[in-house]
Amino acid sequence: MATATIQKKWRDKHRLVKSQLNVMARKQTHEDLDDFAGAFQLRGKGEAVTFAAFIIRALVQRADFDAQAARMLDDFTAAYHRDREFHSA
Repeated sequence: MATATIQKKWRDKHRLVKSQLNVMARKQTHEDLDDFAGAFQLRGKGEAVTFAAFIIRALVQRADFDAQAARMLDDFTAAYHRDREFHSA
């Protein structure tokens, strides 16, 4: 873990464009993020979270003009909500 001085330096440098996200998640979610980082040549779990948000944004945009993508998005959303307690912390 970084020292308080290092953390302050990072926050001061990035305060206008970044904020730290501390999230409690199931161990499986952390393992999945590690797997995504390796599979897609990402720089770790933080970048895997960013990549996941990018993919969702792209899928939402694609769903606006592609019926198959819209169905996939609806199916993924329904499946997540159906099994929410299993996936969330």
